[in-house]
Amino acid sequence: MLERKLFNEDHAIFRDAVRRFLEKEVTPFHSAWEEQGYVDREVWRKAGANGLLCSSVAEEWGGPGADRLYSVIVMEEIARVNATGLGFVLHSEIVAPYLVRYGTDEQKSRYLPRMASGDMIGAIAMSEPAAGSDLQGVRTTAMRDGDHYVLNGSKTFITNGWHADLVVVVAKTDPSAGAKGTSLFLIERGMPGFEKGQRLKKVGLKAQDTSELFFNDLRVPATQLLGKENQGFIYLMQELPWERMQIAIAAVESAQAAIDWTVDYVKNRKVFGTTVASFQNTRFRLAELQTEVQIARVFVDRCIEALLEEKLDTATASMAKYWCSDLQGKVLDECVQLHGGYGFMWEYPIARAWADARVQRIYGGTNEIMKELITRSMGLAAPK
Repeated sequence: MLERKLFNEDHAIFRDAVRRFLEKEVTPFHSAWEEQGYVDREVWRKAGANGLLCSSVAEEWGGPGADRLYSVIVMEEIARVNATGLGFVLHSEIVAPYLVRYGTDEQKSRYLPRMASGDMIGAIAMSEPAAGSDLQGVRTTAMRDGDHYVLNGSKTFITNGWHADLVVVVAKTDPSAGAKGTSLFLIERGMPGFEKGQRLKKVGLKAQDTSELFFNDLRVPATQLLGKENQGFIYLMQELPWERMQIAIAAVESAQAAIDWTVDYVKNRKVFGTTVASFQNTRFRLAELQTEVQIARVFVDRCIEALLEEKLDTATASMAKYWCSDLQGKVLDECVQLHGGYGFMWEYPIARAWADARVQRIYGGTNEIMKELITRSMGLAAPK
């Protein structure tokens, strides 16, 4: 395999620490968390104490102040062991960056230290029953009333929603203005009028708490506006390339883990008096999959370099998200097949990873939407 050039010795030491943390504090308990439908809250605090949360948040706001490559390492190591119940990445690399970039000093000092320690869990509420990938279709409203906004609406498919202490909520402050009338609000657990629905039962990601959220005449102090009024859609668009890269990063690592598990399996599993690995079809198929994953790795690493240089554009991030998550689905399906009947048994990691991976092509914007964004960059606008 090609040597990766992104990481230095300090990164390698950190990767080893993350790997040890997951082996001790996560993998022995993940099956139990899948049964109960959420991870124990204590693992968040342990992760914070070990520097796994909000890696790129500056020290003045309670974070480690590390570069984003430390966040990439956390993503990769979580994906490697398929610890999909952990909502650390969304908390640290989607919610926290909104606060870092658009929050006031008072908002940052109130929330970021507690997020970095794991005492406060963050979520972001975009999707609604009638608005998924199309954020312009958001119907939740926040209408100004003196020194407050009155928030009404509902959200669904919210990762970390059941555990969440702080939610970045997308709402329309000027419904007549379409996307230009969108704003972001910081909503805390316990605010009168904010209610959490049931934890949603999913095909995969069974240990990850995902829930509905409801806002009924919730009076939100104007100080809880994140950034400027009616600028929310612009903020969302600016952050999406990094959010989509996170999906691509996890997809590549998940695909590599699947290949590694399958190589070990076919070397030991015997059929017709010989190992599954002895069949040319098995060896050639795995060679093809490994080649494709290596190609994806090189592309994703180059995208990460561009991101660090602040040169990653929306179209390229969309390419990475769609192509790598499609590849992940393909690799996992092929690896399940090579496991035979055991590949369909929940006790085998390949089965759980296969189920968990399916949503990668849906969230963060469906892969069909990614292709639309790519075609726009090519000057191929859809007919009106």
